[in-house]
Amino acid sequence: MQRAGRILFAATALLVAACQSIVPKGPGPAQPGPTQTGPEVTEGLPTDTLRHRVALLVPMSGPNAGVGQSIANATTLALLDTKADKVRITTYDTGVGAAAAANKALADGNKLILGPLLAEDARIVGPIAARANVPVISFSNDSSVAGNGVYIMGYNPNQSIERVVEFAKGKGLSKFAALVPKGVYGERSGTSLLRAVEGAGGTVVSMQTFDRNQASITAAVKKLHASSSYDALLIADSGRVAMQVAPVVRKNGGATARLLGTELWNTDSGLASSPVLRGAWFASVSDGLYSQLATKYRARYGNAPFRLSALGYDSVLLTVRIARDWKPGTTFPAARLRDAGGFSGIDGAFRFGRDGIAERALEVSEIGAGAFTVVAPAPRSFAE
Repeated sequence: MQRAGRILFAATALLVAACQSIVPKGPGPAQPGPTQTGPEVTEGLPTDTLRHRVALLVPMSGPNAGVGQSIANATTLALLDTKADKVRITTYDTGVGAAAAANKALADGNKLILGPLLAEDARIVGPIAARANVPVISFSNDSSVAGNGVYIMGYNPNQSIERVVEFAKGKGLSKFAALVPKGVYGERSGTSLLRAVEGAGGTVVSMQTFDRNQASITAAVKKLHASSSYDALLIADSGRVAMQVAPVVRKNGGATARLLGTELWNTDSGLASSPVLRGAWFASVSDGLYSQLATKYRARYGNAPFRLSALGYDSVLLTVRIARDWKPGTTFPAARLRDAGGFSGIDGAFRFGRDGIAERALEVSEIGAGAFTVVAPAPRSFAE
């Protein structure tokens, strides 16, 4: 099944199985208009008793300004697509300081914070917002910052590894190995693999760490080969690194092993041009609806969005959905975020657990010649 899908715009939320769809319906991409810069950045909010005040905390300056602007633009699209006239989103720049941005947002009377993007900023913003009883829906994927009023929407590598391992085990693979980069991401990926393989009833026969240079990669692959044979190998790194690693694996004991990746591979379409990676599997959120969002984004803003922009779009749809039963000026009903049935947005079905981490329904894709093919679709809801 090739990646496909269409965004359906609607002014009302639909129910899809037990999962609340928050994707709106309506007309197709708008014609290009005047340059937009995302939600308005203001020095202070006027008196407004009819609209919900929601803060967007993203980097609008500094090295991550491009990502922040893309997220901000996507929140504007979400407001336009839902015709939400009762939600006011004001952007605060974390590039000049997360604490200052959070304090200004709270002083302006915002009752919900969307963002920040970075885990280190979420650690700063969380306690500040908690003192004001204002929930934070961060775009980080670092599970260590979740809890105490902080919810994280980011794409969690633990979940992608668990999903692809379950799929591989279901296809008869049982002896797993892993190459993980040195650092926090690699450590967490390695731990996730151990837990996922144990849960699936397989065996981890070897795990090696590496620095991102050719000599270190070659040494790690040779250690894998020396320790044991394996029929599935997780390369817990970006697509670019995977393209460096795969040829070494094929020449050093892993000629027939099934290669596995993480959610990082979803953003690198260049993987499909690498013959040595053909047949590899990875799990991620679906790109079907996102591709349509990207088309709308390009039509309006004249350039391509960052993949993380979908988090901004979905966070607004979620806010608009809950705002129907939320009186302006009152405390945001955070308990609604923990609806067991979950929600369905651009990135598919998701729900927040009591730990504040977004659990996502993921698909498994296989790398082919020039394209990714979905070999295990994401469940449409948590009832499946």
